[in-house]
Amino acid sequence: MNSFFIGKYEIKLPIIQGGMGVGVSLSGLASAVADQGGVGVISAAGIGLLYPKFRGDYMEKCILGLKEELRKAREKTKGVIGVNIMVALSNFADLARTAIAEKADVIFAGAGLPLDLPSFLQKDSKTMLVPIVSSARAAKVICDKWRQNFNYLPDAIVVEGPKAGGHLGFKNNQIEDEHYSLEQIIPEVLDVAGQYRNEKNIPVIAAGGITTGEDIARFMKMGVAGVQLGSVFVPTHECDASAEFKNVYINSGEGDIRIIQSPVGMPGRAFDGEFIRNVAEGKEKPKRCSFHCIKTCDYEKSPYCIIKALYYAAKGNLAKGYVFAGKNAYLTEKISSVKEVIDKLMAEYRLSLK
Repeated sequence: MNSFFIGKYEIKLPIIQGGMGVGVSLSGLASAVADQGGVGVISAAGIGLLYPKFRGDYMEKCILGLKEELRKAREKTKGVIGVNIMVALSNFADLARTAIAEKADVIFAGAGLPLDLPSFLQKDSKTMLVPIVSSARAAKVICDKWRQNFNYLPDAIVVEGPKAGGHLGFKNNQIEDEHYSLEQIIPEVLDVAGQYRNEKNIPVIAAGGITTGEDIARFMKMGVAGVQLGSVFVPTHECDASAEFKNVYINSGEGDIRIIQSPVGMPGRAFDGEFIRNVAEGKEKPKRCSFHCIKTCDYEKSPYCIIKALYYAAKGNLAKGYVFAGKNAYLTEKISSVKEVIDKLMAEYRLSLK
């Protein structure tokens, strides 16, 4: 696999670890992937819940928690560390400013269009900006808005297809439609990136359901510079989630993965379970909103509190939460180290080229 650059940072292993919240990809997983030459990514979603003893309210704890996770990651690795920040978060702007002030190498921003992200940069900022999109149209809108308003173009673009885990940027009827597959979207996004070639090289990164080295080779041949993988890194020793959370990946089959509706306003892909069944029966209706974490969430209309559900699941309480996962997450058979996962991917990649 060839290295590539996200802005000024050389990514020696062209693998980006997807940001997974709440509390699934923190400094532990991120630093392990970065140590292997890829980009390790801390998820900022709900990070304040992980630091209940920090001072202040939930929003203040989110800022302090992100600072702490970046500090811990820096202690563990000299590799490239990114932060994933959902645009749908109520405190998106504050988290982006914090990541930049703390000199995170990259911000990955999805679950909405991060149209104002470059406005948070300072003259001496070292943070690269990478939007996550699910269509060429979104990529074009972001590029044009950033160039027009901030004289800035993305340092890379992640294009995430409908086989991804977690929140999906597609309507329900598009998820299984081949016209919206990653294979269809990638050439369109590559074309958009190519329109700015004279101004800036914008590498495109493929994401969503990529599981094997053979998958990586297939997308690399299409012209992407790198790939983003999330689910393959959950069943690792270094992943920050609980053993119970990881074991859902190990002990489930293809039929256990389903599409759900999230209070964020998007469909999502997750493992089925007791909590999701309770939601369907109306048993998880929130009585109040303690966090105001999502811009679009109205607790009076919401079937459950998503931040609590994801937090409880990551901590191992699967009766009170559920596990997001990519379409092929069930293929994992054991807990491995991050190095073992990457070595396996590399071996499969090399074999597919023969």
